[in-house]
Amino acid sequence: MEQVQWADRGQLLQLDTPEGAVQGGCIGVSRLGSVQVSGGFTFWLQLHGSSWVEAKEGKFRLRSGDWIAFEKDSKPNVQADRFGVCVGLSLSGEALREMTRFADRGLYAGRGQMTRHDARIGLRLWREAAARLGENPGAAFDASLLRPILLHLAGVQRDLAARIPRCPGRSRSRKRQVFGRLQRARLYLEGNCDRVVRISELAELTSFSSWYFSKTFHSLYEESPQAASARMRLEHAADLLTSTSMMIGEVAAASGFDNCCSFARAFRARFGESATRYRAAATRGDAGKAQTAARKSLERKSLASNG
Repeated sequence: MEQVQWADRGQLLQLDTPEGAVQGGCIGVSRLGSVQVSGGFTFWLQLHGSSWVEAKEGKFRLRSGDWIAFEKDSKPNVQADRFGVCVGLSLSGEALREMTRFADRGLYAGRGQMTRHDARIGLRLWREAAARLGENPGAAFDASLLRPILLHLAGVQRDLAARIPRCPGRSRSRKRQVFGRLQRARLYLEGNCDRVVRISELAELTSFSSWYFSKTFHSLYEESPQAASARMRLEHAADLLTSTSMMIGEVAAASGFDNCCSFARAFRARFGESATRYRAAATRGDAGKAQTAARKSLERKSLASNG
């Protein structure tokens, strides 16, 4: 794989990282371009517009400032919209292990949002890394060329990494391994907000038993997988209510609810008002109700994320 590649104006790129190779590269996607990466851990940052990402963990929409990271066998396909610009890094497993050796840190699957300050720094470091890699395109990969941006991304994930000591395991490497699997399961829940996810699916994804997975997930995130799934589905519904013109019944179905009655009860319990009122408040720009609902959602997200 070339170390710097960009898909622009409808161009499609398919990138493969050979098994066992020590490789890394900078990737860009813009203006209806798309790229699929196989065999490498990837980290993506949306700079402008939006992009859709489809991977083994599900389907995601990235908006400006959002980041998302995938494990090496996730095979993400990133498609930028008409005005979208998204940049990313692809790293082989050995390149990640080199990072752990020189920084004693790792990168993990997950999703979040960068502050504008962090996003500006990330873009600057990405450009510098792309320039260094582009100077000698045929040279062997040197992980030190990516060290500044990798350390920055590890810093962006520091709140996630703070949970690692909670994971079971005698060694630090085992705790990191367990954490990485659980982060992937959590990302899977986010990527499948249109349906109810079974515990057996998550157990298979993490290679844990259903009992061990549920116990460890609850210990790490302080909510059960079922509760996390319900919360994410309702937050997905709230996003659809404010960003689309879908009817309430369509929003309910798109969020994995069998009928409007169960959706209405769950939505009111979560946000303190009906879906109709929630949408109306957002449409009118009613600061009071819209902000109250948003604040409740953010508070619950914060509690779920930070414990």
